[in-house]
Amino acid sequence: MTAAPLTTVVVPTLGRPSLDALLRALAEGTRPLDVPVLLVDDRREPTDDLPYNDHGLDVRVLRAGGGGPARARNVGWRLARTEWVSFLDDDVVPDPDWYERLLADLSGPGPAVGGIQGNLRVPLPPGRRPTDWERCTAGLETSQWITADLTYRRGVLAAVGGFDERFRRAYREDADLGLRVTGRGRAITPGSRWVSHPVRPAGDWVSVRLQAGNADDALMRRLHGPGWRTRAGVPRGRRPRHLATTAAAGAAVMAALAGRRRTAGAAAAAWLAGTTELALARIAPGPRDRAEVRRMALTSLVIPFAASWHAARGLLRHRRAEPWQGVPELVLFDRDGTLVHDVPYNDEPGRVRPVPGAQEALDRLRRAGVRVGLVTNQSGVARGLIAPERLEAVNRRVAELLGPFDSVQVCTHAPAEGCACRKPEPGMVEAACRALGVDVGRCVVVGDIGADMEAALAAGARGVLVPNGRTRPEETAAAPHVSPDVGAAVDRLLSGAW
Repeated sequence: MTAAPLTTVVVPTLGRPSLDALLRALAEGTRPLDVPVLLVDDRREPTDDLPYNDHGLDVRVLRAGGGGPARARNVGWRLARTEWVSFLDDDVVPDPDWYERLLADLSGPGPAVGGIQGNLRVPLPPGRRPTDWERCTAGLETSQWITADLTYRRGVLAAVGGFDERFRRAYREDADLGLRVTGRGRAITPGSRWVSHPVRPAGDWVSVRLQAGNADDALMRRLHGPGWRTRAGVPRGRRPRHLATTAAAGAAVMAALAGRRRTAGAAAAAWLAGTTELALARIAPGPRDRAEVRRMALTSLVIPFAASWHAARGLLRHRRAEPWQGVPELVLFDRDGTLVHDVPYNDEPGRVRPVPGAQEALDRLRRAGVRVGLVTNQSGVARGLIAPERLEAVNRRVAELLGPFDSVQVCTHAPAEGCACRKPEPGMVEAACRALGVDVGRCVVVGDIGADMEAALAAGARGVLVPNGRTRPEETAAAPHVSPDVGAAVDRLLSGAW
């Protein structure tokens, strides 16, 4: 009998040519890669041109819709069903023994270990000093918790909600996750495997574009406090100097408009001094060729303003940001009145009609890697109104129209029997979570009456009420969350608000 794979490899990609080198390195290693590889295509308009068919790997392609690397990684790990999830960026090249060393890394960690960090090297051109962009890329070698090669326990990712999708660029999402994982008392330990990270080609203005990360720093401070850089091993950076340089430029303009020449001159001199200091600091460690010096001089004029703008934008945008909890691991739906129109004691498969939007809502959850299930009271069996085989036929029809479902829980008892499974009792919710290995705290129940919400609460899950004609006003008033329809409920869950 073949052993279950220990890990799943998840690779977010924008379809760069480097992806082929990554997959080829995995396929041609000293030990064949025999675990699933999930390629998460994060292009806004994906095409079928990813080079994954020529390497003999077990590859599946997923779509993330251009939401950024955090969302792409979340789509990948949620669909993984292995104990560990190994993240690789699409521009790294694993060493020939990478998979062997990965298995060795995963062979001994105790339960306190939540993640194992791979090692990264950045090859630089020999015989000359590195450019500013090359030095920036080389800084990845000493970055803490860098997800270019990092393996996490899937259960740990589920417990913290995965990557925070408010980080839309590859900048701080890995540090944020590392802080949340270690804040839960789980260690992230160094591994023995290595990947190379070649320096990608970049335009002259890449250093200016990178200043957008200052908005992410504002979110980090909001979520983790002013000491987050020390805990995450992130250098302080030059933001205070950028702010001072920008302020000097603004003061010079304002003073000149007010006719205060001496003040304008002093402020302009301060701006020039700050800009010159930045340019010299960037030129000094690099090559002295004309193109690099020109690039550093021009971008140093713009960087303080870009950094200040993005910092202010981040402070405004994230001023009320709450801790990330991710999307649920499992969403359990009531059947009648929630997913299909309610036909009392229905025993005819032909009378099953999905409510508008149910199919699309369920499919969106599945594409995001969220498991879905049914929890339905069917006392008509105990009352003698529905034959068991007819109930099974109706449920099969529901699955044909809206499935597949990861769990189907049915209570056939009458209310007077006092069972532990009939909603509002928690039995079916607990059974579904137990069968799928999901922490009940990462489960949401969507239903149309108060009994659905009470079952969720009794189990320790969350509830979302979708009222209809039979929902009593007091049930709506008491519900923890209310959505007008199933589609809106799923919108809420996928946004992390649950």
